Amino acid sequence: MDGFNGLGMGLGTLSRLSAARTRSISAENPTGEPGRGGMATEGTGAAAARDLGRGWKVSPSIAIQPLARAMIAEIRGEGAIQHFWLTTHPRNWRRLVLRIHWDDDERPAVEVPLGDFFCNGWAQFAQVSSLPVAVNPHGGCNSYWEMPFRRSARISVENLTDEEVVLYYQVDYALTEVPADAAYFHAQWRRNWNLPYGEVHTLLDGIAGSGHYVGTYLAWGVNASGWWGEGEMKFFLDGDGEFPTICGTGTEDYFGGAWNFDVPGQGYTAFTTPFLGLCQILPPDGLYRSQQRFGMYRWHVMDPIRFAADLRVTIQALGWRTGRRYLPLQDDIASTAFWYQRETSSPKPTLLTADLLEIV
Repeated sequence: MDGFNGLGMGLGTLSRLSAARTRSISAENPTGEPGRGGMATEGTGAAAARDLGRGWKVSPSIAIQPLARAMIAEIRGEGAIQHFWLTTHPRNWRRLVLRIHWDDDERPAVEVPLGDFFCNGWAQFAQVSSLPVAVNPHGGCNSYWEMPFRRSARISVENLTDEEVVLYYQVDYALTEVPADAAYFHAQWRRNWNLPYGEVHTLLDGIAGSGHYVGTYLAWGVNASGWWGEGEMKFFLDGDGEFPTICGTGTEDYFGGAWNFDVPGQGYTAFTTPFLGLCQILPPDGLYRSQQRFGMYRWHVMDPIRFAADLRVTIQALGWRTGRRYLPLQDDIASTAFWYQRETSSPKPTLLTADLLEIV
């Protein structure tokens, strides 16, 4: 598997030689061809470079027109995306949709609002210092998810607004042999504006095939007073019916915390670690922001959840009511599920529209 470096490989492999060919796509080299970077004569930086000329940051970004889709990377051949970085104004994070297609499949394997893919679903910056995803001041979004492909890869960004959006990006990949047992990367977004009373939020359903689940991000808006995280995360695997194979003990427990994320004397306390975090806490402001909002991620990098035939994932929304009884909540829950499977795409539950993504 020459040159195919995965997240599970450590620094000890860096000294090994490889026949892989490294390439990079950006607005300065939109095709990724060797020896073709920095050749632009026009672009978003042309005015600033007018005294310096070609080769001096003439095209560092692109402008995506209103209600248009920009193809930021088209790759032919066999290889793997190893890293990509992008940035745009945080107000755009829930107004742009990221899509990734594998091997000429017309249906995307990844279809997620830009911010949610990078654990920033509330269009307001949160530091994320994890292994596969890093978001740094002020809005530098990095993905290190390993993304193999055998014939082609396409990455696009759709602008759902009626305004022009400027996007900076760079996609780093290797052209190399992909082993037969390498699966395709997938990510899917779902939202319950107000979860119906007594129902669960579904992160994934109808996933058929074999693969492994590798991550969860939740943007959780609380619509009631009190603690909101008693609900259990459940994984229904390979024909499970009413009851799952894997059942957690509470929301904060699944994301690696405990006791309501409440440090005595501090209240809710944010944290970001290589595999899990409560990366964002947005309290009410006493004026226009009426609900508390939270962002949480959990990566199953060290403990992937394997499935052989099918997968369904849900989470309960539970608080407390009188008499120490659970209260089913009707919260605003948006989820992004990350997984790998043999298939190049999977069914999507709904069309992502500006109204569905809107933060209100």
